[in-house]
Amino acid sequence: MSRYLNCILCGAITDEYFQFRDIDYYRCSYCRSVMMHPYFYPEPEMEKARYDQHQNDVHDPAYRGFVKPMVERITGYYPPESSALDYGAGHGPVITEMLKESGYQPELFDIYYHNDRTVLSRTYDFIFCSEVIEHFRDPRREFVLLRSLLKPKGSLFCMTELFNDELYFEKWHYKNDPTHLFFYHEKALYWIKDYFSFKNLHIDNRVIHFTVD
Repeated sequence: MSRYLNCILCGAITDEYFQFRDIDYYRCSYCRSVMMHPYFYPEPEMEKARYDQHQNDVHDPAYRGFVKPMVERITGYYPPESSALDYGAGHGPVITEMLKESGYQPELFDIYYHNDRTVLSRTYDFIFCSEVIEHFRDPRREFVLLRSLLKPKGSLFCMTELFNDELYFEKWHYKNDPTHLFFYHEKALYWIKDYFSFKNLHIDNRVIHFTVD
């Protein structure tokens, strides 16, 4: 296994960082994020089987409470008539269901559960990705797409658990999911903001909000 790899987000050199369950993780020298070595990426069949196990009941109060900060951020910025896309919606799109309760009508896209690529031919006032971006196999390509689908004055809302310098990676639960491939450091989010020409970035714990001019 190579000692050095290029970061799949910013392209800088990474170095060996940690091994867990025989999976090698590397840390970027620039954006400070941690990535799984691509050799260990799960096969699509295994990845979907893992997603099928997720207990994403749209009526589960605990699940609704978990995503409530994202819903509140969205509804604080956009009215119900806004065009929206739930990117990586999964088989239990709880944010979409909660938004529908307030009159929103988001489109859905997911490579396994809502693979209608016609929704990727339109542009949107806002896009949201809840517990999705850590699964990206090619995050730079994915952010190119997401940025291209936003209208002027649009927003990209993401929810993920961020990596930080004080975190004890060996004990961090978030790495234990074998479909979590990339762990974003705050510095990576600012790199995304600048590289993809977002106007502003707001980080509130797990909720990340990029805005467009």
